[in-house]
Amino acid sequence: MADINLSRITKCFGDYRAVNQVSLDIADGEFVALLGPSGCGKTTLLRLLAGFEEPDSGVISLGGDVVADPQNAVMVNPESRNLGIVFQSYALWPHMSVARNVGYPLEVRGLGRAERDHKIKAALDTVALGPYADRSPTELSGGQRQRVALARCLVMEPRAVLLDEPLANLDVHLRETMQQAFLDFHRRTGATMIYVTHDQAEAMAMADRIAVMDKGHIRQVAAPETLYREPADLMVAGFVGAGAVLPIGNVSITDDRTCSVRLGDTDIAARICPNLVRNRAIAQAGLCLRPEDVWVDDAGALRGSVEDCVYLGGRFRLSVRIGQDRDHVLPVYANRRARIGENVGLKVSDGWVFDRMQGEAA
Repeated sequence: MADINLSRITKCFGDYRAVNQVSLDIADGEFVALLGPSGCGKTTLLRLLAGFEEPDSGVISLGGDVVADPQNAVMVNPESRNLGIVFQSYALWPHMSVARNVGYPLEVRGLGRAERDHKIKAALDTVALGPYADRSPTELSGGQRQRVALARCLVMEPRAVLLDEPLANLDVHLRETMQQAFLDFHRRTGATMIYVTHDQAEAMAMADRIAVMDKGHIRQVAAPETLYREPADLMVAGFVGAGAVLPIGNVSITDDRTCSVRLGDTDIAARICPNLVRNRAIAQAGLCLRPEDVWVDDAGALRGSVEDCVYLGGRFRLSVRIGQDRDHVLPVYANRRARIGENVGLKVSDGWVFDRMQGEAA
């Protein structure tokens, strides 16, 4: 396996800049997700890494070897990069057995039968498909076919495994099962994995770090917990996780990590982005509140009117309108059903104040 380095990568299609000055370092054995809405550039970035597209500028390195550098006329072809790729469509040959599909890249390389069989068995055992070696892909479920595609990557002993929305065609239950299968695969093999998805739940469940992309830029790179609790800017706060982002003006800085925020008629304690403290850009401040940080509490000083109530199993999620002009709606959890229009008290246990205008985009 190998570490991966992307330095100031740009790719244009005509006048459209799909990837814009992107830099990203991925450590050997790390599982990194590229997350973002459709058209943000994440699949283009994966194709640039695989060698299916050539960057207009910037440098791509695998394990210290430069594989793309247009300024110095370097462009290593895809097959020479030794990267495993798992596609959304599986890309399996229906007329070949599972074992033959997995071993086909080895046939192309000219490996002998005995060595091929050994590698095929090891790869299928790794993805728990050993007993299915002689079956046709048409006899397998969607999740099993995806594991065959993963085994085909593994048999090549690739530098890294690239996955382009591999679970998009599966139902919800099967997606959860395959998420665990990918995690188990990563833990057993220690493979460097780059996973493209628009599904934040997938990214949060599997990745060591997540790179959030928007309009060709990486907005933030962080561990899932940091991304959720401390979004860098308005785009990340809105795209990752449920919650509300409120513009605020009355912020009293306590220290370089905490502050007091005026919300409605109430002051609440919140964490604050250190950059915002250093720059004193309080006029641009936004408050990010997650649903689990705001609960209905009859004794709460913050009051609001219930606009919606949804049962989630074990708890209720309310939409509560707050503020003197009732101009903000918060997602709130409650242990009881609330009536539409009911005036409720709220308790805020945490919040994150950040620069909603500019943020800390990577």
